[in-house]
Amino acid sequence: MKLFSWFVIGMLMSTIPGCSDRGAPIAKKKPHELTIHGDTRIDNYYWLRERDNPKVLNYLKAENAYREKVMAHTKPFEEKLFQEMKSRIKEDDSSVPAREGEYWYYTRYEEGREYPIYCRKHGFLDAPEEILLDVNKLAEGHDFCQVRGFKTSPDHRIAAYAVDYVGRRKYTLHFIDLQNGQPLLDEIPEMTGNFVWANDNKTVFYTKQHPETLRWEKIVRHTLGGDDELVYFEEDKTFDASIGKTLDDAYLVIFSGSTLQTECRILNADFPEGEFVPFLKREPKHEYSIEHGGDRWFILTNDGAKNFKLMQTPDDNTGKEHWTTVVEHSADALLEDVTVFKNWVIVEGTEKALPFMRVINRRNNSRYDIDFGESAFAAFVGENREYDTDILRYAFESMKTPNSVFDFDLKTRKKELKKQQPVLGGFDPEHYETERVWAAARDGVKVPMSLLYKKGLQHNGENPVLIYAYGSYGYSMSPYFS
Repeated sequence: MKLFSWFVIGMLMSTIPGCSDRGAPIAKKKPHELTIHGDTRIDNYYWLRERDNPKVLNYLKAENAYREKVMAHTKPFEEKLFQEMKSRIKEDDSSVPAREGEYWYYTRYEEGREYPIYCRKHGFLDAPEEILLDVNKLAEGHDFCQVRGFKTSPDHRIAAYAVDYVGRRKYTLHFIDLQNGQPLLDEIPEMTGNFVWANDNKTVFYTKQHPETLRWEKIVRHTLGGDDELVYFEEDKTFDASIGKTLDDAYLVIFSGSTLQTECRILNADFPEGEFVPFLKREPKHEYSIEHGGDRWFILTNDGAKNFKLMQTPDDNTGKEHWTTVVEHSADALLEDVTVFKNWVIVEGTEKALPFMRVINRRNNSRYDIDFGESAFAAFVGENREYDTDILRYAFESMKTPNSVFDFDLKTRKKELKKQQPVLGGFDPEHYETERVWAAARDGVKVPMSLLYKKGLQHNGENPVLIYAYGSYGYSMSPYFS
């Protein structure tokens, strides 16, 4: 068998010019001119874009064969590492159930199986389990399988999911009748995996990408059992377009964005046959996003606010002249996201390179920041499906605390740990300490450092240390658990 394998490798390499059994395969150069903005450049390897060209496929096979040959001596070590990583992971795991209407939705995994199982329970968490989709069964006979965006219709009777069997990020949208478990005839190929239900339980809006660049460029309306209709095309090639829905289920929102510019279009979710209208037309270097809450819109905007500010405007007057301030701009804190409940607004941001969540009471405008209990951590708003609620679900982790899911009572400020990622192998977070310190750079700028060490460590400057750092694009890395 080994002799046969090396014979195959040798044969594959011999099909590529400049490749021998002693060296790496060398791709042939075929000059190809590309001209844009009056500038012409030469791409010698443009021919490798031809995915169905036998010469391209043979070259890739030779590359893979060469890698296998060169890395053969690491195989035992690779397997040892894989088994060690696997031994730290609880295979039969599940997500924290999230309430939506009368149902609790969650995903779970079974030991020895790779893919999630989508489930729900009606009314109570001790109710019988209903399996909606077992991705392990979908994956049978395929080398690759990825499901994206599993969502039920507002009446919880039909489920939609997008599946990709190739890994090219080209999904096919499928539908299941949850009353009998049977698939519907509707099938939408070549979409992005981004889709949303309208409130009539029969209309879905989804995004299609450019066939070659994969740029998200079209929003299409599909009626179950009916036809598809293009409702929006993003003509600017520097923009991507996506579709979403506000948490209060009142509006569908098309979001178009580029590096320094965004635009939102809105449509009442009760009337999916209508036309999307601009919330505010795109302006140079203006980035904004929107959320709806009952009788008003909330806008996160960088208009005159480098670190963004939070504004609000009446439901039927979206022009900037009607905007009023909810959270002022700050030179020291970056506002990044907003979640709107019926009686609460949660503003996420970063200050001193650490995340914060600011809670605003919509009834009396009182506000406070959530206390996470550690000095160096990562935290973000989690899966919240209900609009009329006083409970915020968020995720938290630090260098010593595994990923944890909390339900936070916005009235009482009490938190309840719903789940913490189990780490097998005897790990105990109480054996470690974390802290945040600051180091002065040569120009005087203070740089934050998050430390993790075993309790009892002597701080004498004689300890070995593993340092990891990243900084770019204005991005601060939160200290996460590994």
